[in-house]
Amino acid sequence: MSKLAVAMTPERADDVCSPETRELLDQRFEVSWAGADVSPEAVAELAAGSEVVLTSWGTPHLDKAIWADGTGPKVVAHAAGSVKKLIDPVILEQGVSVFSAGTRIAWSVGEYCLASMLTLARRLPQFDQALRQGGWKQPHLRGGELAGQKVGILGASSTARALITLLKPFGCDVLVYDPYLSDERATGLGVRTASLEETLQASFVSIHVPNVPETKGLVTRKLIEQLPDQAVVINSSRGPAIDQQALLDHVLDGRLYAALDVYDPEPPTFDTKTLAATNLLLTPHIAGDTVEGHLALAGYVIADVLRWLDDGIRGPSFVDPATWSIAA
Repeated sequence: MSKLAVAMTPERADDVCSPETRELLDQRFEVSWAGADVSPEAVAELAAGSEVVLTSWGTPHLDKAIWADGTGPKVVAHAAGSVKKLIDPVILEQGVSVFSAGTRIAWSVGEYCLASMLTLARRLPQFDQALRQGGWKQPHLRGGELAGQKVGILGASSTARALITLLKPFGCDVLVYDPYLSDERATGLGVRTASLEETLQASFVSIHVPNVPETKGLVTRKLIEQLPDQAVVINSSRGPAIDQQALLDHVLDGRLYAALDVYDPEPPTFDTKTLAATNLLLTPHIAGDTVEGHLALAGYVIADVLRWLDDGIRGPSFVDPATWSIAA
């Protein structure tokens, strides 16, 4: 029976490993569970002699020295998102297969984006505040609908694809700006490719780009000024992708609506006026953080690991070395 090392604290294991996943691990592997000590030295010792190492948030960077003598784990299964801070890409060249639960987290992010669109389109925070302050219906305020609207998406990442799936029942006209998205692939997703400027002419704009040099400052003040009045802007990807202050300026003067889950820097510091704005949703980088989503993470990557080990099938959590440079 192959050995598997769970390189995360017991608390994190409780967070990302369901009872069903634990049972599956025991059926298929000889499992070694880390204790409270997940220092680099402890993890290296735990991983020695294991075919698979299961990691998550809190697991330290896996030093390439683990693979120096050619006997390191053949598989790294990350029950979390990005693996860029976890491993050196050089291990991919040594035949190590890496899996990430980012595509499972993407579904949680997609739900957050959809919820934000609907919440802001219907002006729910404004109605909520008015009622709490003793008011009732606001004759000057009426919410809108998402159905049939033009939606612009920046980046065709896994979170974007999750949102696109969730938008299908609404019959939206979805435009996607992504230099790497072919027209053929866009057709398969049921969307249209568009320029950055055209994508930002939508009633709803959602940002889904990776944190790479090319995306820093992608949405400039000038582009924000050209957004349609009353447009809804959602950023659940990376704070530096948009001129945050420029967006807030247009939100605070009432021209735009926005939902921000990521910031530049993090955590952010806002003045009283910003915090009181009812056309602005602020959340602390939790778009991908749900009870059900977290508990599914280990099982999600392990299912793909088993398909890989048994049949050589690349599941959705397989990290393709060819896309490393543009991955989140």
